[in-house]
Amino acid sequence: MKEYSIAAIPGDGIGIEVIGAGLEVLRVLEECDGGFTLDVENFLWGSDYYRQHGRMMPEDGLDQIRDKDAIFFGSAGDPDVPDYISLWGLRLAICQPFDQYANVRPSRLLPGIVSPLRGVTATDLDWVIVRENSEGEYAGSGGRVHQNLPEEVGMDVAVFTRAGVERVQRFALELARSRPRKHLTLVTKSNAQRHGMVMWDDVFELIRADYPDVATDKMLVDAMTTRMVLDPKSIDTVVATNLHADVLSDLAAALSGSMGIAPTANLNPPGTYPSMFEPIHGSAFDIMGKGIANPIGAFWSASMMLDHLGEPKAASRLMMAIERVTGAGEVRPADLGGNATTREVTDAVCAAIRGAND
Repeated sequence: MKEYSIAAIPGDGIGIEVIGAGLEVLRVLEECDGGFTLDVENFLWGSDYYRQHGRMMPEDGLDQIRDKDAIFFGSAGDPDVPDYISLWGLRLAICQPFDQYANVRPSRLLPGIVSPLRGVTATDLDWVIVRENSEGEYAGSGGRVHQNLPEEVGMDVAVFTRAGVERVQRFALELARSRPRKHLTLVTKSNAQRHGMVMWDDVFELIRADYPDVATDKMLVDAMTTRMVLDPKSIDTVVATNLHADVLSDLAAALSGSMGIAPTANLNPPGTYPSMFEPIHGSAFDIMGKGIANPIGAFWSASMMLDHLGEPKAASRLMMAIERVTGAGEVRPADLGGNATTREVTDAVCAAIRGAND
């Protein structure tokens, strides 16, 4: 029997609730599958840890999780802690040192969920957005000088390396090749950003020739938002910079029904470091503690984690259970138009997993 070591980092806000629910679902899968076990270690890092210690995670935090097979992450963010501290002190403090350069965000219409786009069906909206996850606009390069004076200057410098651009584009081309439509859209803003974005275009022109079976096209990021709304069926796989794909994937989540269902995989493709899996909805402090957070994004992220670990049957069983629950429409959380609690959604998905095993 295979055993996988998992670092569970619930983080802040509803992250604590949905990661707890996700671990419950994983335990049911473990029980029903019988072919693997999960050795889960919880790390209570985040804004509460920051208030006590002045940092979001311990100084040796990366060493504590470096040898794990995967990381199951909740969220980082607290109204009382500046966002740049919570993000750079926890999530990005893991993503960048562990070189999780490919952020993969699938978006599709699950059964029973209606898109806010009129008349859009499940075959029209089935996308995967690949976000460069280690450099670009979130490289952290820049600074502030003359603070609090009239001539104060703040600079954020987008850093693009040829190696970083090529590897994420090749990752996206390989992913597009594995999907039925074999189509990839490159998104940049090279009409206005004439250095880094033009390099993105130039590198893509060179390497796409290595994938003759993958159809490609290019869009400016502003035009891509229009295309996502007006012509969703024309899109399959997308690759974009850290910032552009961050924005586009949130729009994609909303168009597929709710931020609450959307998953993320932060991948280190060579496997040198553990990859990290998380729902994209954030800490949502406005509903924290009310028991109404939608755990589906965490469940879908858990499915992606299982697939990454080499357990495709369990991953598929979890997705089928999610789809059975959303398709039935009887247990639906508030963000999807219902009134089901986190507990009720979790119980329904667990029952669907067990039912599929009968």
